Amino acid sequence: MDAKPASSESWPQETAQAARELIELLEVLWERGKDMVSPAPVSASQLRVLYSLDRYGGINLRTLGEALGSAPPSVSRLCDRLEALGFVQRLPSPVSRRELELHLTSRGKAYLRNLRAQRQEALLSVIATMTPSARKALLKGLTSFKDALDEAGSVPGRRPSAKGARSA
Repeated sequence: MDAKPASSESWPQETAQAARELIELLEVLWERGKDMVSPAPVSASQLRVLYSLDRYGGINLRTLGEALGSAPPSVSRLCDRLEALGFVQRLPSPVSRRELELHLTSRGKAYLRNLRAQRQEALLSVIATMTPSARKALLKGLTSFKDALDEAGSVPGRRPSAKGARSA
């Protein structure tokens, strides 16, 4: 016998409750995870800039702002700080002499490589303590979450990604 779907009235409440529980759990795990790696010389917002430039290097401020859902002046200030740290450089665009492109420096790339290695080591040490069935359930749940996110196309309330965008 098939399980009955939840009533149309209870489904949104159950979904909202599940989302709240997931968010709370992720926040707790994020806080605990920060203790497992070296302190970052950059803020969470600056780290998002670094990840974006790693993914879409050679983009201008406006395109980066769209990818982050932030205004160009805010993105410019974030990049100023990252440039002062030696993680980001602004270079003339090969397409337009009036534009500058943002790129990670070798120091910025090394920082991300190091951070990813620390996080991987920390995650692997925790995952190693889980039972095989718990690891399988975690993988299934995260894969299902990613698939649902991919089907939705984007996160509600966020601007579309600048994936593949090089100029604007």
